[in-house]
Amino acid sequence: MKTSEIFDTLLANLKVGDTATAIAARRDEITKALNKDFRSKDACTDYRLMVGSFGRHTAIKGVSDLDMIFIIPPELRPDYESDSGPRRILERVRGDLKARYPKTEDVRVDQCVVRVQFTSNAFKFEVQPAFENEDGSFDYPDTKSGSWKVTKPRQEIAATKDCNTHTSTNMRHLARMVRAWKNTNGVSMSGLLIDTLVYNFFAQTDAYDSVGTGSFDVMARDFFAFLKEESEKVYYLALGSRQRVNVKAKFQPKATKAYNRCVEAISQEGKAAANKKWREVFGTSVPLATTAAKEAKSYRDTEEFIENLFPVDISESLTIDCEVTQDGWRPTRLREMLRTGALLRADKSLKFWVAACSVGGPFEVRWKVLNRGLEAERRDKIRGQIVKSTKSNTRVEHSDFKGEHVVECYVIKDGIVVARDRIDVPIYDSRTASAP
Repeated sequence: MKTSEIFDTLLANLKVGDTATAIAARRDEITKALNKDFRSKDACTDYRLMVGSFGRHTAIKGVSDLDMIFIIPPELRPDYESDSGPRRILERVRGDLKARYPKTEDVRVDQCVVRVQFTSNAFKFEVQPAFENEDGSFDYPDTKSGSWKVTKPRQEIAATKDCNTHTSTNMRHLARMVRAWKNTNGVSMSGLLIDTLVYNFFAQTDAYDSVGTGSFDVMARDFFAFLKEESEKVYYLALGSRQRVNVKAKFQPKATKAYNRCVEAISQEGKAAANKKWREVFGTSVPLATTAAKEAKSYRDTEEFIENLFPVDISESLTIDCEVTQDGWRPTRLREMLRTGALLRADKSLKFWVAACSVGGPFEVRWKVLNRGLEAERRDKIRGQIVKSTKSNTRVEHSDFKGEHVVECYVIKDGIVVARDRIDVPIYDSRTASAP
């Protein structure tokens, strides 16, 4: 496939799509309920602002966190200026939304917002009541400090729009592609951090201000080159508002892997291998090569994809590891073996487990064990189905035959995949030291 065809299809598949209609409907329901209480107005959908990725128009399919500011009537400001004001205003909003959605169990105050988790749509709204200031900023309640703080989402929206205009819409295209990379590779980054990094990338080069999708391969490569060379920081200054946006976890190592895959994909331009490499970077929204789809296979393609079972919106971090054991041998960690170059041979017991996870319980864990290589195809055992844990947060397997196998883990909370990790399992021939 041509490069332009690959990226045209990728961008089309990343569109929010029909979910936007459901989001708009929920937005209007919430706004009407709040305006009825705060302004005694029925069916009024004014006095609100969608912010976050959806408000900046950089969200993609599977978006689960919707951020909305509800503008409080200014005449009520004196009523909520005391230390208890932030808590009282949030409790009032919670009461209004609980009355609107009596069957929705999860309607709660979460420090600065009221969170409404919708099970039917698998997304949540975070509603932030706020007073609008003359400069367009907002004062919002913070129950942790018992005070009102300032946020400037209009400036972030304006900066996104301006950058998008002078880059011929490439800013939003790249921001959506980076979200696909984040979700595919389990990178814990907020949407505001992604948009800020994309904004910073375009600020230091004009090479991609007017290119078409035929050049998106090198644009992606150069963005990840930019990202992997970023120094480690605790926070960045957000685009437009220049307010702090925190870094949840180091992104440089995974950016380096993405850069290397981009280089490999570009070197395979026009071949089916290029599509496969781009899928490793951006996920299943990248189309498979037409020629590859028509090839006769001697094995059943049983691989499943988590994106077809649950919405994926990575917001937390996850690390899995594996213990390798065999009778008469001391148990060894697989990641340590990979780091030192030790060979993993067949006929070993493998216990995969969740080594670290930032997701608060309760949550569900799923696994995928994918066998790769000629031996897996010959035996018709590529597997790849999404399965549950063997026991709590653990999956026990056995190394049967050589190949470049992969194990992935997914953490699902409230019906959404919020964290994922993978570990390569290169199994070598027990009779030789050569890789498959």
